[in-house]
Amino acid sequence: MSARPSAAISAASCAPSSTRRSDTPSKRQSHGRFARPAHRNAPFGARLHHPRRGHEIPFGLVEGRAPGPTLLVTAGVHGSEYCSIEAALRLIGRDPAGLTGTILVLPILNPTGLRRRSIYVMPEDGRNLNRMFPGKPDGTLSERLADWLVTTIYPRADAYLDLHGGDLSEALAPFSLFPAGSDASQALAVAFGLPVAVAAGGEGYTINAAGRLGVPSIIAEVGGNGVWDEAGVAAMTDGIDRVLQHLGMVPGPAASQDRPQMVTMWVPAAGTDGLWYPAREIGQPVAAGDLLGEIRDVFGSVRETICSRQGGFILYRLSSLAVNRGEALLGVGTPIPDGGS
Repeated sequence: MSARPSAAISAASCAPSSTRRSDTPSKRQSHGRFARPAHRNAPFGARLHHPRRGHEIPFGLVEGRAPGPTLLVTAGVHGSEYCSIEAALRLIGRDPAGLTGTILVLPILNPTGLRRRSIYVMPEDGRNLNRMFPGKPDGTLSERLADWLVTTIYPRADAYLDLHGGDLSEALAPFSLFPAGSDASQALAVAFGLPVAVAAGGEGYTINAAGRLGVPSIIAEVGGNGVWDEAGVAAMTDGIDRVLQHLGMVPGPAASQDRPQMVTMWVPAAGTDGLWYPAREIGQPVAAGDLLGEIRDVFGSVRETICSRQGGFILYRLSSLAVNRGEALLGVGTPIPDGGS
């Protein structure tokens, strides 16, 4: 998991280091790799100096025959969230027939994390990219990547989907997050159609940084525990299709969809290292004061007891036995009284 000027993007403006392109009356697609950025003022997509050779970001571009909005889709911020990565990879091959505008896809922002099955962080600097925004032009790799996205990519988008899921050690029920107070982002979450939408606050996230630029943005969370399947990928691709209809980028009215349950989310973190014994399952209701779980040592002594600060239900939880201090243990979703309307 971890969460706006318009500009059409052409393959030429992306200037990939390697590109294969098909241009026929029904298809306008390209793909290749971006070199990771070394500094803020580098041109979009240029081959740049980077801290370790061979670190490049794959991209896909699907261009409609008529101008229109630009939808940015990213995945692989966390390299082991597989349903989201597979859905983004499939989006690159989408037939552009009937598409208005442009879809820009960055399907694996953390390619080393994908190869190494890394949990939460970019292996190059040990930091969680989805806590680094808006980034620094002269910081660590994750900070520079965040800065590049904020200064070079996000300003080109009219809407933004950041695809995620439970990491190798997380189980969850599907939900989306949108910046609290952004009606346009909330509308994207409603269009995407996952059962729960979290009005999220906090700093350091992809959708915060994009939101500050005026780009309606959501994080979509599907799958977890290192598992990907067709049902999980379909939940992502169906959501993307509904967003394209919502934005007017494909013909036809937006498919009718039940309105998500609007919630806020409280996430307790482990105060100590140890072994995690949860007391609640995904989707189970909780009341304020209920036991959520314990952290014990290897001999069974309780080192920390976690009780719910508020009522609601379990949206996700750490599924591994081992836990380290500071790691998120679970998320409690609390319904918003007026439904967020």
